[in-house]
Amino acid sequence: MPNLSCLCSRVRAVVLVRLGIWFSALIFVAVATAAEPLRQTLSKLPFKIAYETYTNDNWEIFAMNADGSGVVNLTATPKVHEHYPQVSPDGSKIAFSVDEGEGRDTVRSLWVMDADGKNRRKLADNAREPFWSPDGKSVGFLPQEFPKFNVVDYYTKGMSFVDLATGKIEEHPNAASLHHLYNPGFSPNGKWVVATVHAGMGVGHGIMLIERHGNKIINLKIPGCRPCFSPDGKQIAWGPGDHEIATAPIDTDAAEPSVGERRVQIKDDKLKIYHVDWSPDSRFLSISRGPNGKGDPNKPGTFMAACEIVGVHAAGWNLIAVSAERAGVLDLNTADESQFAALTTNGASNKESAWFHAGKKAGGR
Repeated sequence: MPNLSCLCSRVRAVVLVRLGIWFSALIFVAVATAAEPLRQTLSKLPFKIAYETYTNDNWEIFAMNADGSGVVNLTATPKVHEHYPQVSPDGSKIAFSVDEGEGRDTVRSLWVMDADGKNRRKLADNAREPFWSPDGKSVGFLPQEFPKFNVVDYYTKGMSFVDLATGKIEEHPNAASLHHLYNPGFSPNGKWVVATVHAGMGVGHGIMLIERHGNKIINLKIPGCRPCFSPDGKQIAWGPGDHEIATAPIDTDAAEPSVGERRVQIKDDKLKIYHVDWSPDSRFLSISRGPNGKGDPNKPGTFMAACEIVGVHAAGWNLIAVSAERAGVLDLNTADESQFAALTTNGASNKESAWFHAGKKAGGR
């Protein structure tokens, strides 16, 4: 008579081995899926990214697919300098800046065009850093501080909004108190404008929430600059320093919104990282990345200042994409292709990216 105890042991051993093989296979599949190159993930998305670049001695606005493929020159104007693209919430239009003239006589104006580059029209002169209202019916901008041009980004005084249907320009109700702001952007609920302030409004440097239809101003008390709300309205991204991009939760429906603990921290101790923007589904971030510099006076239509500033040539700068869902610290100098993707590689002063939905046209910055 067979030894039932031994038989049962052998059966259990076989079952355990087979279960082990099965679980190992599952783990392998999970790891392989998690390690998919980010570029491959981005290639499946129905999104595009507009950005500024410097080509053939000229600033232009390009657009590409979310993975960096399908690059198109939207402006193609050899004698006109365009930069700082901002895409409307429905993905149909792009507001941007145009520089005409040289040196202190330069006039920076606000323009708008269709997302394919057609139907350009000027909205305002001496107008900087456009940003869209959530309903896409108006474009905010920062008026230039003084008539003579200066390239520094905080050379602004007040805040205004131009109605696209009528062309009428309206000042912010608290415009007289708004000074030396840059990089403004609406909260998706339309209640707030977030912006950086430098040497103005009683603050040396800070990120402020400005009530759209009132006088309330809240210092978010986070270091750094160039804030940007996620399209779902639940997070804010910004640059705490020259070598870091961070995201954190925020509730803009609260009476006194505040920023929570940092969720994602992108770091690069060798190159500067700036100009963060969110994908329309709030899952990915695009970032400008490149070496420190002060511009190149030999480049027509450019200025000398910190290379991250609009209108300053940034040699060696490219655009990258990272996940906004991978919490914790990501060191770009040790990251692999599953963690970040290089969207441009030519180093042609590629900056100021702005995502938009290329399919059903919903989303964008």
